[in-house]
Amino acid sequence: MNMNSIMGAQLNQLQHTVNLSMLKMIQNTQAAAATTMIQDFTQAQQSIQQATQAAPHPSLGKVIDMKV
Repeated sequence: MNMNSIMGAQLNQLQHTVNLSMLKMIQNTQAAAATTMIQDFTQAQQSIQQATQAAPHPSLGKVIDMKV
């Protein structure tokens, strides 16, 4: 084997290793972002439920509109 083919093989291995490392980092970042979005969604739902319980509709169940 000549020197160029050995260095080319090592370069390919290095590129493959770097690509795998970057892919793993991207997956971790996406997983963290998804976790944050789910937590934010849960907090938003809880605040909506609390607001609904704290301020119910002013005429809910008190007035019935009927036409005959």
